Order: sequence, then C-alpha cells, then structure tokens
Amino acid sequence: MYTHFYKLKENPFNVTSDPNFLFMSKGHREALSFLIYGIEERKGFLEITGEIGTGKTTLCKALLNKLDKRVKTALVVNPDLSEVQLLECIAEDFGLDLPPKANKLTIFRLLNKFFISQLSLGNNVALIIDEAQNLKPFLLEQIRLLSNLETEKEKLIQIVFVGQPQLRDKLNSPSLTQLRQRISIRYHILPLQMEETGDYIRHRLHVAGSDGQIHFSREALEEIYKFSEGVPRLINQVCDRALLFGFVLGTKTVTLDIVKRGVDEIRGLVYEHNK
Repeated sequence: MYTHFYKLKENPFNVTSDPNFLFMSKGHREALSFLIYGIEERKGFLEITGEIGTGKTTLCKALLNKLDKRVKTALVVNPDLSEVQLLECIAEDFGLDLPPKANKLTIFRLLNKFFISQLSLGNNVALIIDEAQNLKPFLLEQIRLLSNLETEKEKLIQIVFVGQPQLRDKLNSPSLTQLRQRISIRYHILPLQMEETGDYIRHRLHVAGSDGQIHFSREALEEIYKFSEGVPRLINQVCDRALLFGFVLGTKTVTLDIVKRGVDEIRGLVYEHNK
C-alpha cells in the first residue's frame, strides 16, 4: 500500500523468511559461521536455538545459499510427522525416488545408499530440521539412528537442529542422553541490541530500495527497541505499522508519536488522535 509513496521496490518489513533481507547481527554471523564450519568439517549434530522471531528460519535459508555446491541438503520445516512420514520427507528432499508404500527399512536402505554414493563423489550431506522443538522424543531417537550411517572415518550425514529454547530442554531429557552427547556445536541466538536495531531497520529499508529519505528519529528507534526487545519479528511489525501511519500522514520521517500509534495498534489499543 505504501511502497509507492516511499519509492520502495517491495515491503521492507514483511514477516516472511526472505534470506535477501537477513541482517547479519553479531549473533547471526556467529551462528552462520558455526553452522558452515560444523557441516563442512563433518561434525555430525549441530544445534541452533533462539526465541520466537529471532530469525532462525531466515538463517536456515541463508545457510542453504552459503553452503558449497558439494553439500547436498534437505530442509524439513514441519517435523510434526510420523516416523515413516519424516523419513519420506527427508528422502524426497534429497531427491530420492521412493517406491510406493515404502516402509521404514526400505527408506533407511535407500538413504544409506545415497549417503555412500555422495561420499564416493566427494560430496557432503546435511539435513536441516527447523522448528525441531516440535520433534517427538521417538523421532529424535529415529534421527539419532539415521546418524549411525557412517564409515569408520567419516560421518555420512550432518544434522542441524534449529528451534526454540524448548529444544534444549527436550534434549536434556535422560532418555535422549545418547543423542545429546553427540551434539558437537551449540549456539543460542540472542535478540538484537539497541544499536543493532537501528542498523537492522536501515538494512531492510536499503534492501527494499530506499533512497535514504525515510528517517526514523532516535526517540522512535528507542521506542521500537523498548517494544520489541530486539526481536526482529516484532521490529518488523511495528515498523510496518509506522510506515503505514507515515503514509497516511504524508511524512517520510517516523517520529516517536507515529511509533507509539503503531505499538498501540499492535497491542489492540484504540489510538485517540487528540490525546
């Protein structure tokens, strides 16, 4: 609605997980570096956690774009499945053709054959599971068994768990001790700091095609940070509302009052123009 007014190519604050908009905060840079290192060095299991809205899914998509072409990947975004459904999802994302009504054993054999063939070609294999906190314990154990497909010297598959902090609690369960002990790299993504919040907003505006005329006052940025506590998804929500109000008012300067109006709307409060 407001993109033409601000001369933008697209909405800068969509909440979709577009890797083109990924802002590389200190935490995101470190998480991405750990992931690339862990996969390329065949470290087996890796774990990335973060609160809701901290950009984990966007980071997953950015990782897929950053990995070497010799790394064959599968991404599972909805792990709330049965054992066979999960294995089917993994196999199909790796590009395998499954026979009709393939059972668990058949899929395991096909995956093992695929992993070995990739190793012989000098390739690596990585499985990324987003929203991994939703994996039931028996599925986590199933994935651990999948990781047993290895040679004497090399792990045939690297498995990345990405999820909310509840994932750590689930993995600390005594029943998952064997899996937990195999996780070689763990990283927790923290929300943005105050200065990073301003940089984040300017970054997204730039990617969306801003010519620099859109200005957020210091007070506006402080209010955004206060409301969002540095969580990118919440920053996007309030900035989207702020640009909408700026469009209605015919201004390209986002003030404290405009941000407060956006925050009130998000919280479901009725804004009284004369208060």
